[in-house]
Amino acid sequence: MRLVFCGTPQFAVPVLEAVIAAGHEVALVLTQPDRPVGRDQKLQAPPVKQVALAHSIPVLQPEKIKNNPELRAKLEEIAPDAILVVAYGRLIPEWMLNLPRHGNINLHGSLLPKYRGAAPIQWAVANGETVTGVTTMRLDAGLDTGPMLLAQAIPIGEEETSEDVYENLAEVGAPLMVETLRRLEAGELFPTSQDERLATHAPILSREDGRIDFDRTAKQIRDRWRGFQPWPGAFTVFREKKLIVHRLHCADHPDKIAPGVIHLHEGKVLVGCGSGTIVLDEVQVEGKKRMPAEEFARGYQINSGERLGV
Repeated sequence: MRLVFCGTPQFAVPVLEAVIAAGHEVALVLTQPDRPVGRDQKLQAPPVKQVALAHSIPVLQPEKIKNNPELRAKLEEIAPDAILVVAYGRLIPEWMLNLPRHGNINLHGSLLPKYRGAAPIQWAVANGETVTGVTTMRLDAGLDTGPMLLAQAIPIGEEETSEDVYENLAEVGAPLMVETLRRLEAGELFPTSQDERLATHAPILSREDGRIDFDRTAKQIRDRWRGFQPWPGAFTVFREKKLIVHRLHCADHPDKIAPGVIHLHEGKVLVGCGSGTIVLDEVQVEGKKRMPAEEFARGYQINSGERLGV
């Protein structure tokens, strides 16, 4: 097929490389503009752009696409059979949706209709799901509401973070997109409507999502920590300063500890939850370096009974 590929982060790279390897003609890549990163704020090209240039594929990085006559003229000139959209980070306007004969095909990081929205991988992990997957779908004007094409499920390990699942889904999604294109081209694939009754939402993450609510169960707190890596992470308040929790785990403790209350036990820093107990493994006080929780307890002369989150 003659394709246009829209994508930005590393998640989209395996898909781009797979469709190129499968012999499809990628006539153009659309990606987000270069952004400043790091302390020196040096401009950095998105991963998809780097791969496209390595394959000598033309790249455009428009700031806007809805009302962009130059872009529209370019895509109409290319006349792609399909437009692939993988973590592009832009809403696709109606004129683009209607342009190719096979439509705009999106690789979404969940088993639709669950986890529609901007952060499906993070919320699946944060909600304690044990299975997730990827779905190829034909985009429409709604938010991940278009008809589904193919799906592939994968398990989520108990210790896996959203970063781990992100990498796994990117690798699974690449061959799924190639198979989707093959079957569309052969006339063997027919879109299936989503069941709206099963739909759930995965909204874009905010910094506040990382705030630990100790009224949740220990497992819920642990799952949210796993889901919100690397951002917004997990944090609370200690002696009126922000305390970032870099690592934690659940633990059995015979005595009930009130939510948010610290209990020192055999050198470990335990904290009570709505149900169960968590152990802080590595923390960072605002403005200070990361440190083991035991070192934190000694250095700040913490006493059992002090409370986090206030």
